[in-house]
Amino acid sequence: MDKKYVIGIDLGGTKISGAIADLDGKVLAKHTVPTLAIEGEKAVLNRIIEVITKVMSDSNKVSNEIKSIGIGSPGPLDAKKGIIITTPNLPFKNFSLVQPIKEKFGIDTYLDNDANVAAIGEYVFGAGKGTKNMVFITVSTGIGGGAIINGNIYRGNTCNALEVGHTTLVEDGPRCNCGNYGCAEALASGTAIGNRAKEAIEGGADTSLKQYKDVTSYEVFVEAKKGDKVAKEILDKCLNYLGICVANIVSTFDPEKVIIGGGVSKGGDIVFEKVREVVNTRCFKAMADACEIIPAGLGTDAGVIGAVALALLEAKNN
Repeated sequence: MDKKYVIGIDLGGTKISGAIADLDGKVLAKHTVPTLAIEGEKAVLNRIIEVITKVMSDSNKVSNEIKSIGIGSPGPLDAKKGIIITTPNLPFKNFSLVQPIKEKFGIDTYLDNDANVAAIGEYVFGAGKGTKNMVFITVSTGIGGGAIINGNIYRGNTCNALEVGHTTLVEDGPRCNCGNYGCAEALASGTAIGNRAKEAIEGGADTSLKQYKDVTSYEVFVEAKKGDKVAKEILDKCLNYLGICVANIVSTFDPEKVIIGGGVSKGGDIVFEKVREVVNTRCFKAMADACEIIPAGLGTDAGVIGAVALALLEAKNN
């Protein structure tokens, strides 16, 4: 029987989403269940199996027709061994996720971290389609990334490459959740923008941000667009750091495109204009001119579509 289909699984802290697609990426069926991570690793594994079984059933496909399964998960993890090492929002600790799924269904199964999976999704189906070398950055609560080099995902020696959020931008900058100081994530993420706003309010700044009970990056963007001086200054500073982070990436990888997704990217022109301005100032002109800096192309299904793309890419390369 010809294997003409793949399955993608997006494993998150709150939900598990799955999709079955043909080799052109056309989705035939989707299914989502709550993760309920508090119930433990065995229960979560069983829910992943439930989702795989459901999308096969809903599309009237059987295991012999499935070429591969791709799973995107928060890390750190070991993609080569199919093991989730540890992650804050899931109960796994050195847990072999791939092997039991492979044994259950008899289908080649591949695991990768969610930032890499998103990068693969953008490369195969999204804003990176048609490129050979691109970098994807997600800027939301934190900052993560993935790189496609010569048409292949770049994982690095320990499968945890492109932790761009934990590159140091300021030697003695604010403390990051990772324990370091001055990381890009502590200076340019959505969380960082919200933190700077809270600091401004606590410091007695004259700003319309004071009207909010809880200030996040979203409110900072809203008030900046209305002309609030403090909100505009916060965004200018934080987005300048994001621009420096992207400039470092452009100088290191010389990509055709840097694709930015995540909640902060929803800020629109103000984000991309500032990042491009900083890249043009800090990078060699030839590299900056040859690199597009653009929004991500995949929407709310980015995680599961990226997992489908992982399954397709790995099936092609193996």
